[in-house]
Amino acid sequence: MNEPIRILIAEDETIIRLDLKQLLEENGLVVCGEARDGVEAVELARELQPDAVVLDVRMPELDGIEAARRMHAERPVPIVMLTAYADRPLVERALEAGAFSYLTKPFRASDVVPAIRAAMLRHAELLAARRDLAQRPTPVELSLRSPSGNVYPLRVDRRADGTVDVGLAPDVPIDGPV
Repeated sequence: MNEPIRILIAEDETIIRLDLKQLLEENGLVVCGEARDGVEAVELARELQPDAVVLDVRMPELDGIEAARRMHAERPVPIVMLTAYADRPLVERALEAGAFSYLTKPFRASDVVPAIRAAMLRHAELLAARRDLAQRPTPVELSLRSPSGNVYPLRVDRRADGTVDVGLAPDVPIDGPV
């Protein structure tokens, strides 16, 4: 039997948080924690280890983007950003911080639940790819060409924890200034 998906919600507006909780629970998800600000969200993510997190972008103490960055740095988890703001730089910052999906308010179950499931699927694919790379016995060597035409040989070594070391490939001449 499959365990229900455990969700952490971080939303500073109580009414929206309660609506979101009800919506998720009506769709078979379990809300394992609720945070009113970004600091509380990071602490609850650490303590509860949810399967996914839904974060508002604009929250007191610590915004959702920085909260996502901190959560992702400690323990990568699928994150869905939920906000009233949809300007491109904000969306890009959220995705760079580790969000897997980005939804704007007002939200509907037909938007939020699929976004959570998609984020979980993309997250699982990312972890599988990291595990696959970690098991490769040899590093990956590649060459990057700069816009000015210079070629830089790189070597990428994957550590067992999924992080990478990137450096110049040894014994390969560089075609261009360093």
